[in-house]
Formats: sequence, structure tokens, C-alpha cells
Amino acid sequence: MLKKIVLVGSAVTLLSGLVMGTGLWSYGRCAADKVTQSAKDMVPMEWEIDRARQMITDLEPEITENAKRIAREKIATARLERQVSQSSDLLGDAQRNIERLSADLRNGDKAFTYGGKTYTSAQVRDDLGARWKRFKTQRATVEKLQQQLDARHASLNAANERMDAMLTAKRQLEVEVENLQARLAALRVAQTSSELNLDDSQLSRTRELLDEIATRIDVEEEVIAVDTEYFGGIDLDEPNQEDLLDEISTYFSGANDSGEKLVRIDLNE
Repeated sequence: MLKKIVLVGSAVTLLSGLVMGTGLWSYGRCAADKVTQSAKDMVPMEWEIDRARQMITDLEPEITENAKRIAREKIATARLERQVSQSSDLLGDAQRNIERLSADLRNGDKAFTYGGKTYTSAQVRDDLGARWKRFKTQRATVEKLQQQLDARHASLNAANERMDAMLTAKRQLEVEVENLQARLAALRVAQTSSELNLDDSQLSRTRELLDEIATRIDVEEEVIAVDTEYFGGIDLDEPNQEDLLDEISTYFSGANDSGEKLVRIDLNE
């Protein structure tokens, strides 16, 4: 019984250790990721853009090496094309000679003259058999060479496509870097303007001070103007009696404050 308890306790302890170990590992990995991300965030974006430019520049050796490989492949393909062409020409000549000898033998002649020499039909037949064997071997060789040439053409076309794709991607990366540089420059200008706006309170206080000075000057000018004016003089123009009568008549023809109709008074009587 005691042994079972010990075994169960050991198993629980081991399982707990595994669980805790897994948890600690995940915590540690999470912390490491956060530290790495924080370190990346601390790197200035200008540096990162320069780093991207350098990485694009580092593509040049690889592009140059690929260009050399393509050039070597083009030279080898051209050499193979000439070989296939020459072999095909020889194969065509051999085929025409075989057809000629075959036609002559079908005529049933006993002797044949070629190049100023006379040959029996048996000699011509033996020569035709040897030519036919060589022809089949040459034809198989030409077919193999043609297959190699087709494979080289396909490989060369694929290499050219990869080179074009690499150059296009490189140009695209260069354009994206310049766009990021322009956006970063605009961002820095906006940040600078925002930082200048933080000192706007000083500008506001200066503006208020100038407004206060202008107001005080206006007041002083108004005081001087009032002191120089002449008050208490007799108005030499007689008042307009018609305007006064119209005003009184209009007033009493309306309603008073309590809403009762006022009695109209004719002042001309």
C-alpha cells in the first residue's frame, strides 16, 4: 500500500514538473519575443530603411552570378544547336544515299558504277546494309542531341524568366524603399510641426500682450479726443417739430403696457 502511494506521488510530482516546465518555457519564450520586438521598435526607422537599401544592394552579386550562368548556358546551347544542325545535315545526306542505293538495287542490275568505279550488286547490298546501320545510330544520336537541345532551351527560358522576375522584384523593392523614405520624411515634418505647436502658448501670450497694448493705446487716444471736444454749446438748428409730433402721435395711438387702448390726441388742434 505504501509503495502504491509513493508511486502515485512520484507520478503526480513528475506530471506537475512537466506542466510547470512547459508553462515556464512558454513564459520565457513570450518574454524573449517581447524583448526582441521592443529592441526592434527602438531601432530608428531611418536605420531600417538604410538596412533595406543595403539588402537590395546585396542582391547585385547574386544577379550578376545568375547573369553569368545564363550567358554560359546560352553559349552551350548555341554550340549544341550547331552540333544538332551539322548532325542533321549529315543524317539527311546519309538518308538520300540510302534511298539512292535502295532504288538502284530495286532495278535488278548486276553491276553499278559510282564515282568512276564499278561495283557488283552484292557489294552495293553490303554497303547499303552498313550505311543503314550507321544511319540508325546517327538518327538515334541526333534525336538525343535534339532532346538535350530542347531541355537546354527550356532551362534557358526558365532562367531568363527567373532573371526577369528577380530584376522586376528588385526594381519594385527600390520603388517601395523610396516610397517609405518619402512617407518617413513627411512623418518627420509632421512630427516637427506638432512639436512646434506644443509651444503655442508662448505665441498666444505674446498675441494677448500686443492686443492689450493696442487696447490701452485706443483708450488713451479716445480720452484725448473726448477732452478736446466742446460740450454745452447751444444747438443753433431748430428741432424738427413735425418729427416730434409724429413720434408722440405714434406712441399714444398704440397700446399701453396693460393692453388698454390709449386715447389718440390730436396735437394740431
